[in-house]
Amino acid sequence: MQPVLSLNGISKSYGRIHALKNVSFDVPEGAVFGLLGPNGSGKTTMLSIILDILKADTGSFAWFGLPGAPETRQRIGSLLETPNFYHYLSAVDNLTITSAISSRGNAEDIDRVLEIVKLSERKKSKFSTYSLGMKQRLAIGAALLGDPQVLVFDEPTNGLDPVGIAEIRELIKVLAKRGKTIIMASHLLDEVEKVCTHVAILKRGHLLTAGEVDIVLANEDIVEVSSNNLDQLLSVLEKFPGHTHIKQDGKLVQLFLPVGTARLEEINRFCFEKGITLNLLLVKKKSLETKFLELTND
Repeated sequence: MQPVLSLNGISKSYGRIHALKNVSFDVPEGAVFGLLGPNGSGKTTMLSIILDILKADTGSFAWFGLPGAPETRQRIGSLLETPNFYHYLSAVDNLTITSAISSRGNAEDIDRVLEIVKLSERKKSKFSTYSLGMKQRLAIGAALLGDPQVLVFDEPTNGLDPVGIAEIRELIKVLAKRGKTIIMASHLLDEVEKVCTHVAILKRGHLLTAGEVDIVLANEDIVEVSSNNLDQLLSVLEKFPGHTHIKQDGKLVQLFLPVGTARLEEINRFCFEKGITLNLLLVKKKSLETKFLELTND
């Protein structure tokens, strides 16, 4: 299947600062694609280039297999910063102005997007009366005008309280279920892990890794094991064939094996035959935070 977005060797510099260095990856159709990295890693520069706000020094990108063009841009909704909504106007009036300026959508479309972002009941309320979460949902509603195929968000939960973050997270999941391809830059590892199907990790302009979240995280199997005698358990597991290393974590022992090789029944049988009864045995998924720190720490 043809990628929605393909980047090929994108580089961008600001004087001596190399914001992006030969970055290439594909965004598949229907993905929730997280662009992850510390501040200064090049995330916003990348989004600005693919939205034709900035021009790359070298490299190219293609939307839907085609070079960037105005008609292609109509299939993409974006939110790079909160729109300058009028505080004294209602949600409907603000979206009407946005629609006229962008030539996207109509009155029926405005009602549709307000329903999606759950602001229909407050559509006639002044923007100034909205919470931060509601303001951000209205901004996403503006990006939805014209029913674009792709949505591009830069830090969509930035500055929100936990309730607002949860609202935006659920909204992104709803949009993904509606078939939208979503590209979002974020520094919130937990949020990316909860909503994204794919991830690209940047550090100082370099692409460190990109792919499906589960594949990016799964470079080894981690099995958590516990028994009443941790010292004896450690001694026995040191002899378990095929493991790469062992680590004690509080009252647990973590057994590390090559990815895809963890067989819980074999570990349980091995320990039982050595006289150890296990009271915990499970495969632990590496967190995105752990992987992120592994890749970005110098």
